[in-house]
Amino acid sequence: MTRTGGVTLRLLDKADKEILRLPRTVKGALFDFQHKFKENPRTPGLKLKQLKGDSRIWSARINDEYRALLLKLAEDDWLIVSVKHRKEVYDRLAYGINTVTGGIEYVDLQVVEDSVLRRIPPQQPSTATPAVPAPPAEARPLAPEPLFAAWTDGQLMELGVAEPLVPVIRSLTTDEQLLGLIEYAPQLTGEVLLALYDGKPFEEVRDEVTAPVAAPEPVDTEDFQTAAERPATVVTTSDDALREALEAGDFGRWKVFLHPAQSKLVERRYSGPARVGGGPGTGKTIVALHRVRHLVSQLPPGHNKPVLLTTYNKNLAADLRSRLLELGGEQLLSRVEVSHVDQLALRVVREAEPGSRKQTIDDSQAVREWRAMLDELGESGWDAEFLHDEWTQVILGQAVGTRTDYFRARRAGRGKNIGRADRAAIWQLAERFTQRLDRLGRQTWDQVAERAARLEIGREQRIRAIERQREEASGLDNIHLQDGSGGWLRYRYRHIVVDEAQDLRPAHWKMLRAMTARDSDDLFLVGDTHQRIYKNQVTLGSLGINIRGRSAKLSLSYRTTRQILRSALEVLGEETYDDLDGNSETLAGYRSVLSGSAPGMHPCTDWQTEREAIAARILAWDAHPDERIAHEQIAICVPTNLMARELGNTLGEHGIRALEIGADGARGESGVHIGTMFRFKGLEYQRMIIAGVSDGLVPREQVNQLRQVDPARYRRELQRARSLLFVAVTRARDSLDIFWHGAPSPFLHRLP
Repeated sequence: MTRTGGVTLRLLDKADKEILRLPRTVKGALFDFQHKFKENPRTPGLKLKQLKGDSRIWSARINDEYRALLLKLAEDDWLIVSVKHRKEVYDRLAYGINTVTGGIEYVDLQVVEDSVLRRIPPQQPSTATPAVPAPPAEARPLAPEPLFAAWTDGQLMELGVAEPLVPVIRSLTTDEQLLGLIEYAPQLTGEVLLALYDGKPFEEVRDEVTAPVAAPEPVDTEDFQTAAERPATVVTTSDDALREALEAGDFGRWKVFLHPAQSKLVERRYSGPARVGGGPGTGKTIVALHRVRHLVSQLPPGHNKPVLLTTYNKNLAADLRSRLLELGGEQLLSRVEVSHVDQLALRVVREAEPGSRKQTIDDSQAVREWRAMLDELGESGWDAEFLHDEWTQVILGQAVGTRTDYFRARRAGRGKNIGRADRAAIWQLAERFTQRLDRLGRQTWDQVAERAARLEIGREQRIRAIERQREEASGLDNIHLQDGSGGWLRYRYRHIVVDEAQDLRPAHWKMLRAMTARDSDDLFLVGDTHQRIYKNQVTLGSLGINIRGRSAKLSLSYRTTRQILRSALEVLGEETYDDLDGNSETLAGYRSVLSGSAPGMHPCTDWQTEREAIAARILAWDAHPDERIAHEQIAICVPTNLMARELGNTLGEHGIRALEIGADGARGESGVHIGTMFRFKGLEYQRMIIAGVSDGLVPREQVNQLRQVDPARYRRELQRARSLLFVAVTRARDSLDIFWHGAPSPFLHRLP
């Protein structure tokens, strides 16, 4: 807690959202204000004064136009609850301590009611025609029933709804009005109302939404200092956090802040593998990070790293490491191995084959090698991409070792049925392809994953055999010695936590399954199959990972506005998605409590015109002080690398620096981030521009050509393209602009 001159100044979480919308000049004045206030709240220039009729709410001058509203907790302890223009009315402010959570809540009833009223459907305009007699009472349309008529005031407050809002809640008749209220309501109030509106029974809402955040002790509604210390009162007290909010437009704590309602997912003891799903921005990664910290807290003292935190690629692994460091410092990081899954697999292979230094190639390079081999063999009956997918997803993905095993292998999601003769031919071609890569000194990442899975499965089998021998030998430890070494043969990890689980290959899962004992709290994975952008469809149960009965779903987005979320869901259309275990999964109930502007839709005549329009859009933001933000908070994603380079050149011609997003992140310090849609997975930006969303580019024309020749593959590729655009759309926090030239992508047809 930061003290200067003996005074503590805190910032309520609701106030930080107001700060994000302030003009840049006011943000700077607010930072100066908090320093002066900590030095001496009674400094004459601050004009600290008590609001009429209230002993706790005070007003202090930020600059000529804006005032800070503060709750006086004690003479040397103050809480900023709002920042308002000096001309705004202050007589409808409501604050208090929630009797359920024990946290401090603040509501501006005038703002809430205005937000609800804006969403009342407009009345039909009156005309000059003669009045028509009123219809009989039975013919008149019934007034809409209030949304929460089924629950009493007492029941709502028992669930934690803020008491001052109950009269407004009683007037709600549409979901738009409900969302308008939630935008300015305390967080628990919003979550309770959304859960009831979605049809959850009262008891279920009480147990799943309210109980996890309820105060463990009786609540004194007059003790504001104690209330300020409870988890339900989310505050910022450090200068660094405030500076980050003012300068970068973001509160860093949200990158690691765990909502109390999610703590049960983190702290629960699971009897086996568990999964947490949910849409973008619902806090899945944050749950994973806190799960890691919880697991580490349960470990005995030591210097080893028995917890693995892994994800799909290098960028995401680096982000997880930095956020874990922010969450628990070096002490936490010292007990956790953070690695992307391909790096982990490569290490396993190199441990077993220390002399091997093969070049590892990506999928596009591998497909080129397939084409070259088929040309050399004169094989015209097979498609290189089909063979590559069959080899990676079925043969390597399931660690199939023999032709007989391949004849028996499941081909779920592959679409095209192939008989025994075709399988025999494919197996022969796959063997030749493997030999070709060996001669060239190359290997694919899929081969690395498959080899690592085999090695770890073999290690697990030896461990199990030794455990059986140990039991027969009455617990003698020396039989645990690894053959040929003096080391212990143990599982590599006690706990494994996986982020972005939907993008891992089957072989990855086999490797991870073998790396930890089949015990309680062994595997914990988070992911969203709607964001699957690679060809890695799996059924975990078939890979030895049973999550039945240990799955949960997050449905409230803390990042994306309702307007952007609505567009993202329209992009997905009516596609069906799996839950990683062979069942279907939807985003039903996926909502946001944030509001913003509608996404901007920008049709252009050609690619050159589109590039110029994007540059003009950024320059227009820069020209207005209230809209200007740091350029690294702006991102532009495009369908291809060539388009990224061309757009970067155009921006440079207009004096806008563009930083390309590569495999290791942005290549530079400051500038607009630009790259293909794949590069933005797991990232977020204040403003997002998606360019080139044209027919033939999103999805690519090659996908459209599959429609007649391979319908099953066409459907898979189309869904993957939808998911990729869905990921791009949901990277936006505050604003989204979509550009295209020529005909728009068919994925945009449902958007307003």
